Amino acid sequence: MSLAMILLSLMSAWVAVALAMLWGVMRIVRRHAVSTEQAQPVRRVYRPIRRPVPLIYAHG
Repeated sequence: MSLAMILLSLMSAWVAVALAMLWGVMRIVRRHAVSTEQAQPVRRVYRPIRRPVPLIYAHG
């Protein structure tokens, strides 16, 4: 391989890694960004807890 090809591949690999890191950072920033509008509180639906039926134990 010629010197020019080595340098070109080295620089393109460096750019690819830099873009991948930038994409990852931007993804994290977007996920943790604070919303400018107030979010409405979530209204929870009441659902009773389903407990198992107690078993009758015969002690004897």
